[in-house]
Amino acid sequence: MSAHAFRNLVAAAILSLTSITGVATTASASSDLSVTATSNPYQRGPAPTAGGVSGVGSFSISYVDVPAESGPRFGGGRIFYPRDTGQGTFGVVAISPGGGSVQASVGWLARRLATHGFVTMAISNVANDDNAPERGGQLQAALEYLTTQAPAEVRRRADTGRLAVAGHSLGGGGALFAARSNPSLKAAFAMAPWSVVSNWSGVGVPTMLVGGSKDRTAPVGTFAIPMYQGLPNSTRKAYAELTDADHLTFTGPTPLVSTLAVSWVKRFVDGDTRYTQFLCPGPSGDKVAQYRSNCPYN
Repeated sequence: MSAHAFRNLVAAAILSLTSITGVATTASASSDLSVTATSNPYQRGPAPTAGGVSGVGSFSISYVDVPAESGPRFGGGRIFYPRDTGQGTFGVVAISPGGGSVQASVGWLARRLATHGFVTMAISNVANDDNAPERGGQLQAALEYLTTQAPAEVRRRADTGRLAVAGHSLGGGGALFAARSNPSLKAAFAMAPWSVVSNWSGVGVPTMLVGGSKDRTAPVGTFAIPMYQGLPNSTRKAYAELTDADHLTFTGPTPLVSTLAVSWVKRFVDGDTRYTQFLCPGPSGDKVAQYRSNCPYN
């Protein structure tokens, strides 16, 4: 073989090898991108960090007020929603205040969750003395309003298949009543919950309860802990007790409550397993008296 023919043969071999390698690399990258894009279509926002989940999220938001007469089965409220329209629809969360309170007392949580990629509404109740079962019904009415009657800019962002409830005090008890009567809900989050019912064996909705060691209105030993114990072990559940929290702690922004609420709703409404790290094994330190869960959440 001549030197010229040999050089041509070598060049052809190198070109062939380069082409094969390039195709393999491209196929591998394409496969990885496909898995990332399709593994969770509801993933919203950047990768979570400890500082991120404890504070305001990455989504800019708007709000619209709902007058009481617009929702005859609840007392009106304020809707918060992400302005983003490029990531698809968002999960929906209705939040009820405690006895004698209006939507402003849980508005901080509605606003916070919206900045993390949810359509939310902090509701006012029909009457200040509505008990937990009535508040549960009003939460469900609020979810129906959000997904069927709210202004168009809200409805086009709301995912009707990914709904959740939350509440404080009697509203927290209401969240459990809503979860018991509507098993299609994706999550429930109850702060300093108050309810005379402690047997929640019929609840299959993933439920987190958060209480305060200094709460004299809804002592955790009387309410939150028995409620947690009353949930089936087959239900994904958690209980966090904050060392320095009283009943009113949950009516304003608190980093640890934000971490738990955002992580719980992200994990179960969005199915975003990136947030499991903040729930399993859960928070610890001098700000947490105890944390119980039935992790892992598969």
